[in-house]
Amino acid sequence: MAFPSGRHFLQIPGPTNVPDEVLRSMDMPTIDHRGPDFSRLLLGILDKLRPVFGTDRVVIFPSSGTGAWEAALVNTLSPGDRVLMSETGHFSSLWHEMATRLGLEVDLIPGNWRHGADPKEIEARLRQDKDHLIKAVAVVHNETSTGVVSRIPQVRQAIDNAGHPALLLVDTISSLGSLPYDHDGWGVDVTISCSQKGLMLPPGLGFNAISPKAMDISNRGGGMPRSFWDWGDVVKANERGFTHYTPATNLLYGLDKSLDLLLEEGLDNVFARHRRYGEATRHAVRAWGLEILCENQEEYSQVLTAVMMPEGHDADALRKLILDNFDMSLGAGLSKVAGKVFRIGHLGAFNDVSLAGTLAGVEMGLQLAGVPHREGGVQAAMRYLAETA
Repeated sequence: MAFPSGRHFLQIPGPTNVPDEVLRSMDMPTIDHRGPDFSRLLLGILDKLRPVFGTDRVVIFPSSGTGAWEAALVNTLSPGDRVLMSETGHFSSLWHEMATRLGLEVDLIPGNWRHGADPKEIEARLRQDKDHLIKAVAVVHNETSTGVVSRIPQVRQAIDNAGHPALLLVDTISSLGSLPYDHDGWGVDVTISCSQKGLMLPPGLGFNAISPKAMDISNRGGGMPRSFWDWGDVVKANERGFTHYTPATNLLYGLDKSLDLLLEEGLDNVFARHRRYGEATRHAVRAWGLEILCENQEEYSQVLTAVMMPEGHDADALRKLILDNFDMSLGAGLSKVAGKVFRIGHLGAFNDVSLAGTLAGVEMGLQLAGVPHREGGVQAAMRYLAETA
């Protein structure tokens, strides 16, 4: 369907809307990536990334988050090493699959996709590992497919309580820049992220934040055979403000601007804004009489909400109706929850009116599709937004 006016409402949980300032910042001539202007650009970006990750050593790859996953694994783990993972959703399952393909032995803690990683179960598994065969614990912080957040500080405490030397690897692909995160303060060894979620950019940049312990493993020849993904090459080049690969220069222009926007707003204000939108969305869902996929309030995501459909109603049919009638995209349910949930993204470049418009589109769609619900979800969210303005 052709829409004569207005902008498409992209309300999936990533890629997110790119602010106009960021789009304009990328509309620049490409520069010499071996020249002084590029060096100044990259060194400035690395400096601005420190408070966002909560650590000093961050490397950038021209890749998706999948590439950043792989870089984390191949720099720290060898084929045959055991990794403890928790099944929290579609993306934890994909990370599990990658680890298996790379020759790692994965101990999987099964889950029903409605809860985050269980720190008590992680501690119990590590206590049983008397010979310390498990070399890493890998956890998805914010599971994009389910809207469930794993409690990383408690996972770190579980590892410490067990007295276990395993590395802690954390996927922050849909949480970085939107939810509180502290790589050093939380004792994380490798943080994985990418550009198209809370950093408000198009896809194309992957990130690893690296602890001294993880860097030492990589520097001493640990991990797997690697070339492009080798941290040592990146760090060495970064010290001079350069990269050992041809960089995605125009995306770096955008990253420089997006980091300025986040830091100017103030990270605490960014996190508070996302908390407010998450709670407003949940007010709407409850008022509609629908069920939130995440069952534990302590694990609610503030960047997206996965909403369960009543029995006999197809989430994908609802999403198609909303797209056809209102030019708005909602996130699909993935693999185990395909057709059973739709996902409302409320992260990145987002304000009160954006959320009100999104929820209005959902409520109109529920009505048109004949999905059993109560009216008044938008009003419930608007009241909450007004009370907390």
